[in-house]
Amino acid sequence: MITIRQAHPDDSEVLAHIAKHTFRETFATKKNLTDMELHCAKSFGTEIQRQEILDPNCATILVEVKDQLVAFAQVRLHSPKACVAADHPSELHRLYVSKEWHGRGVAHKLMSKILSTASDAGADHIWLGVWEHNPRAIAFYGKYGFRVVGEHIFQFGSDPQRDLVMMAEINESFIA
Repeated sequence: MITIRQAHPDDSEVLAHIAKHTFRETFATKKNLTDMELHCAKSFGTEIQRQEILDPNCATILVEVKDQLVAFAQVRLHSPKACVAADHPSELHRLYVSKEWHGRGVAHKLMSKILSTASDAGADHIWLGVWEHNPRAIAFYGKYGFRVVGEHIFQFGSDPQRDLVMMAEINESFIA
């Protein structure tokens, strides 16, 4: 049974672990190990996750199956971006699903919760940055009406990467 819930500060350690694990699963190569370690240290420590969970402008959503954390997302509830034409935009800051749970409906259920969380916070649109060389993610977001509206740099350790900025109107048909 899939359980989706808001994170609590006592989830910080397990969240830091799955954040590092899923990020490495998605992006690690033999060529980028130093940058991977720099990025994970800067972005996914236990105290970093605790501060993000406590941030009133950030919603951290966890997905558990039989009490095992298998996916998470973080939504910045009020997050303007120059290339995002919206009155009240939210940002999908992170969405990661452990590889063994790909294709099993977890991401779809999580996206529904992401969109309802942003909508409940008053957002009219939601935007995200996605690595230009991640076609699986780009296709997934396209299913929810996200379209490319710009680009920005994602600093991956010492290596600046190009992310596409995608935006979607929050559409009630995607919210469960």
